[in-house]
Amino acid sequence: MAQPNLMLINALRGTARKIQKGAPYQWGHMGSCNCGNLAQEITQLTKAEIHQYALANGRGDWNEQLNDYCPTSGLPMDMLMSEMLNAGLSTSDLKHLERLSDPTVLQRLPAEKRYPRHNFRDDVVLYINAWASMLEDELVAGVKLPSLEATCVVYQ
Repeated sequence: MAQPNLMLINALRGTARKIQKGAPYQWGHMGSCNCGNLAQEITQLTKAEIHQYALANGRGDWNEQLNDYCPTSGLPMDMLMSEMLNAGLSTSDLKHLERLSDPTVLQRLPAEKRYPRHNFRDDVVLYINAWASMLEDELVAGVKLPSLEATCVVYQ
């Protein structure tokens, strides 16, 4: 599961906001699908650059690209995926994002929305926002505040 951190949470929120506001979204396009939109936010690459990197590798969709991921290959798509993993994601997170299928995230959705369509803009936005909220909750739960014990000073 993703490592909760502010940069990743902001990237997820930014991705959801952009998709909701009409950013190019096409599930069959490596640069403007679910993972492609998040990759744009994390790497600052364009959808065209991401798509070009994917085609240069000669592999299929994000799932296949992730199955073949090699952090030392030097291939542009593997370098892009390394950047995403360095942001706190795992290959499993990305596979789930592409299909909107992480059971933990799905449990956070309203009961009537627990079967999101992986290629439907509104469902993608709902899923990504639920995931970001989950990571926020985990991040906050991990914050330990110092004890603020009241001290009493007696003056004589």
